[in-house]
Amino acid sequence: MSDTPTGGPTITMYTTAICPYCVAAKNFLKSKGQSWQEVRIDLDPAEREKMISKARRTSVPQIFVGDTHVGGYDDMIALHRAGKFEPLLAGAGA
Repeated sequence: MSDTPTGGPTITMYTTAICPYCVAAKNFLKSKGQSWQEVRIDLDPAEREKMISKARRTSVPQIFVGDTHVGGYDDMIALHRAGKFEPLLAGAGA
């Protein structure tokens, strides 16, 4: 896995093709100058199982910053509003 351009941990986002929250999450990360690794669970059932095992959730998106499970779009925005998402991107941990 490669690091994001900011030198922080890799962002992994589990998504499907038809998911407005996935689009919103990508737009938010883009606005922060971030890149991410997208894993389409609608194309790969094995990746869906992996996501459920890691996140303990079945909804998308499921967002990970490094090994830290952020959650879905609303969770990411809540972290951002609390001032805790940017330090996570910088590698500080949650």
